[in-house]
Amino acid sequence: MQTVTSSQQFQGQNIFISGGSSGIGLAAAKNFLERGAKRVYISGRDLGKLQRAQAELGERVVSIHADLTKMEDIQATATMMQQQGESLDVLFANAGIAENNTLGATSEAQFDATFDTNVKGLFFTVQSLLPMMKNEGSIILNASVAANKGMPNLSLYSASKAAVRSFARTWCNELKDKKIRVNTISPGVTSTPILKNGLKMTEESLQGFKQYLTEAVPLGRMAQAEEIANVVCFLAASDASYINGIELCVDGGFTQI
Repeated sequence: MQTVTSSQQFQGQNIFISGGSSGIGLAAAKNFLERGAKRVYISGRDLGKLQRAQAELGERVVSIHADLTKMEDIQATATMMQQQGESLDVLFANAGIAENNTLGATSEAQFDATFDTNVKGLFFTVQSLLPMMKNEGSIILNASVAANKGMPNLSLYSASKAAVRSFARTWCNELKDKKIRVNTISPGVTSTPILKNGLKMTEESLQGFKQYLTEAVPLGRMAQAEEIANVVCFLAASDASYINGIELCVDGGFTQI
């Protein structure tokens, strides 16, 4: 068998990443490009971040300004990509939000915001792009270890990510005729803008959280986005050709204790 170097792993392949303008999505886009991807499509709803990501990533990236909680934006994204005339090898459904909520004081608007992004948006993004997926392609869903840990004040986020994990189980079975693999990646606490922008952590609270993680996580720290992106690329690559339907926790051992 011919050995494929990491810089050739995705040569000639087309990748789609939702929420690709920052955090794990942006790190994954960089990683796929470094490993030879022909074209990486990234979506985002913050136009400024998307433009900065486009400038950073270069000409092999196509940025799509879209709010994937809205069906019209999802359909417009699928239509635009179909007009490119190319198929997809890898779909990384990454877009999501994390916000605190308290049982007894949670509004309907909070509920809708979380589930519209993390569940509805993910479901219909995958469904709309599915006709473009090649046989034997790879779909990776971004969930979270929060679904397994029962953390306080995160019931909406945790439940939404449990739904994401469930999708991988059913979809890998539904797509078996096309031999499309569907796997879930569940990051532990990761250093991304969502900590401040979504969870509203101040610098002081973030430092206290980092101190907590030194005891709570066997590896004693939070993850970097690049570490999660490395595992996304592993699941997408031919090295993982017999891995299907799993949840891979990338969390420094947090869910094991």
